[in-house]
Amino acid sequence: MADLLPTTRPVLFDHDGGVDDFLSLLLLLHMPHIELLGISITPADCYLETALLTTHKLLALAGRHDVEVSGGNYHGVNAFPSDWRAKPKILNALPDLINVPTPGAEHYEDSTAFLARKLRAASAPVTVLLTGPCSNLVLALEHDPTLLPKIAEVVWMGGAVDVIGNVKTYHHNGTAEWNVFWDPQAAHKLFRLGLPLTLVPLDVTNQVPVSFDFLQQLAHQSAYFYSNLAGQFWATTIDTIPAYEYTYFMWDVLTTAYLAIPEAFEFEQVELEITPTGASAGNTSRLPGSGQWVKMATRVRQDDFFAYLLQQLRQAR
Repeated sequence: MADLLPTTRPVLFDHDGGVDDFLSLLLLLHMPHIELLGISITPADCYLETALLTTHKLLALAGRHDVEVSGGNYHGVNAFPSDWRAKPKILNALPDLINVPTPGAEHYEDSTAFLARKLRAASAPVTVLLTGPCSNLVLALEHDPTLLPKIAEVVWMGGAVDVIGNVKTYHHNGTAEWNVFWDPQAAHKLFRLGLPLTLVPLDVTNQVPVSFDFLQQLAHQSAYFYSNLAGQFWATTIDTIPAYEYTYFMWDVLTTAYLAIPEAFEFEQVELEITPTGASAGNTSRLPGSGQWVKMATRVRQDDFFAYLLQQLRQAR
């Protein structure tokens, strides 16, 4: 039986400015049951200033000037590659975005204070959607632990449990996923907060690559504004398809889709641990007896997911 979705689901969205983060925002903005309370940006897979611009441009296109946007001033332990972080600058130059006005985008509240303020003001428990590192949330909760009961669920794209990681650097053994590796100490703390945590790791996102077949299907419906825009966004990732080291997957888009089609996923309740330091920093591993229970996605029905994605991108502007 499909999970029953509430009439409205209050969501705080923390992303880190990659192409798939912005595509996730497009999905969120067109989910009728989602009440988007605000957006926080972690300067991980982006440079903050350009990611703020892209976020404000997408909100402007959707007529959602009511959604507040904050920026993180904390920088993690292990920086993302600089060429990955430059991607929002390319997106802001795309024909459908370059002339979208963003008055006030340069002014922003610190994300840690912003998340705390929004959680404090929420009238019902909030879902926190993380498609980048978890640092902003952890810092906010460390500063004010009384906010813990205000969180209904943390949904995080992070980790590599039973598959190889996607971190390939000279000082790491390759077991970690980047969102965890950026700040493995924060991830280690998150798993100890006792929050309801739904993890969407590489184990399941590896099942949904951004393939040429999918891009061709999307192009067939490019008369729809958001299909065309999404196609432009994904086209900027094409230099990673195919690639020896990195393939572009629907990491964040799949994680966001869980909020709309949870019935398309299979899950396992598992005890997990995150290594905070050393050559395996960020490694997310099974540790029976640790008491850190996580709802981990293990499989997704690909046909259902892609059908949902194509349908959502046929939204009229």
